[in-house]
Formats: sequence, C-alpha cells, structure tokens
Amino acid sequence: QVQLDESGGGLVQAGDSLRLACTTSERTFNLYAGAWFRQASGKEREFVAALSRGGGRTTIYADSVKDRFTISRDNAGSTLYLQMNNLKPDDTATYYCAADYQWNAVQSAPDFWGHGTQVTVSS
Repeated sequence: QVQLDESGGGLVQAGDSLRLACTTSERTFNLYAGAWFRQASGKEREFVAALSRGGGRTTIYADSVKDRFTISRDNAGSTLYLQMNNLKPDDTATYYCAADYQWNAVQSAPDFWGHGTQVTVSS
C-alpha cells in the first residue's frame, strides 16, 4: 500500500501560480508512475498530468492545462510536484495525487490515491 499526501493548495487570484507537492514514505516511489487528477464541485474527477516512473521523463497533460502546468519529481524520487502557472477560475478543484506501477493505468485508474488538496482560483 502506497500512502500519498498532498500539500500546497490554497486560495489565489487568476493569473497566480501554485506548486502542489505529493509526498510518501514509500522508499520505492520512484518505481511508480505518478499523476495528478482534479475534481471540481459537482463534476467527475478528471486527469490532469502524469509522469513516467524510474529515470524516464515522459509526461502527458490534459489539453486544458498544457503549457500552464508542469509535473515533475525531485531527484530522490520521493516527492511529486505539480507547478501550476497562470491559474484560471476553471482550475478550481480538489487536486489528487495518484500512483501506479503501470503507465496506462496511472492515467485512468491508478491503484493509489492521496486525500486531496483544495485549490481555489478567484477571478
């Protein structure tokens, strides 16, 4: 069981930036692909971004965040980040960190989830 903890959410204005972090005590976290999802009030959870496992640097983004959000991992591989720039009110949601050993699964139905962190963007 991989336990994930998100942090970094908050209330910001449109155009501002935030960096979310996802930490774990799992020593082999670098062996898992990581992803971020979000769920706005009254809407279904949606995929935001994913990063491949190990030393790979393959990334994929939802069209709605491409060129504004960047997913990354620290050198130790123990923390997953989501840098969010030029935030818009439509980005308001609870953001969830996720992980899975399989690349395809992490983008759709990852095995492991965090509890979420709220991001609110005011206009």
